[in-house]
This record gives sequence, structure tokens and C-alpha cells, in this order.
Amino acid sequence: MIVSFTAGNVVVEAVIVEDNPTTRSFLSMLPMTLTFSDFGGKEKVASPPGDLDYTGAEGLRPEVGDLFSYMPWGNIGFFYNAEGHTFSSSLTKIGETADIDQIGLLDGKAVTIAARD
Repeated sequence: MIVSFTAGNVVVEAVIVEDNPTTRSFLSMLPMTLTFSDFGGKEKVASPPGDLDYTGAEGLRPEVGDLFSYMPWGNIGFFYNAEGHTFSSSLTKIGETADIDQIGLLDGKAVTIAARD
């Protein structure tokens, strides 16, 4: 499944690669519109309107392009710089994108997130 993150002419397409409770709860909220912001010069993050299900969630060693959720805050995001990151049991992967250059363009914009076939 592909999920599109769209803000005007900017589109980031993420392939959903995980079938787990976190991913299913994220997909159940779609479509939704969120505002993304920068975090730490490495991530673009936003907070969904509902709670994600982390039952059985595995940790993650972040890679550039990962669509993830940070469990303590319940947010979602994309890594555009994974330098210095190691495995974290507080992160769980939802999907991934190859649209790395577009991720930064989501910053501060209302982003519509929707699934497509």
C-alpha cells in the first residue's frame, strides 16, 4: 500500500512495509491533515489526532526515509538524516520513502495524508 503525504505541489509517497498494530491504527486514521515540523535536524514529525496501538511494537535502527512512530510521544515522522542514530526500542517502523528531498519541504505546512491503491 502507498500512503501519500501532500502539501500543495509537494508529495512524499511512503510504501507501507509493516503489518502490525501500529501501522493498522495509523491507517485507520486516514485521511487526515497534520502540520509537520522539524525535530533535531534529523526528522520531520507531526502528531496524529488519535492514539496509535503499540502492541508488540519492535524497536528500530533509523535509516533515512523511514516513516516511523516515536512511542513515548505518539507522533509520526520521517527520518531525513539518521547520522548518529542507533537502535531505539522507543521507535517503530511504519513504512519508508525514496522521496528524501521532498521530506524537508513538508516543514510547517498542512499535509494531507491519504492511502491510495
